[in-house]
Amino acid sequence: MNYYKHHVFFCTNQRENGAACCQDHDAQFFRDYAKTQLKKLKMSGPGKCRINNAGCLDRCKEGPVMVVYPDAVWYRYENQADIDEIIEEHLQNGRVVERLKV
Repeated sequence: MNYYKHHVFFCTNQRENGAACCQDHDAQFFRDYAKTQLKKLKMSGPGKCRINNAGCLDRCKEGPVMVVYPDAVWYRYENQADIDEIIEEHLQNGRVVERLKV
C-alpha cells in the first residue's frame, strides 16, 4: 500500500539563464493554490494526497507541468480552473483529465 493515494509534484524550477521554465508561469502560486484546496477539501495527509515542489522535471517547453503519482500522469495547466478540474476529476474521482494531459 502506498503512503499517499496520490503524490503530486509541481515543477517550480526557476532557470537563471533566461531559458523557459515553469516558474515563468507562476508555478509556485499554483502549487500553493493546489495545496490549499486539498486542505479545504480534507484530502491531504497520509492515505490521501500530498503536494510537493519539484526541481526541474525536464519538460520546460510544455510548462508549467505537474505529475501525479502513482498514476504517472503528466499535466499542463494554465489557471486555477485547470487545477480545480485536476483535483476534482483525477484526485477525487480517479478520471484523467485528457485535455490537460501532456
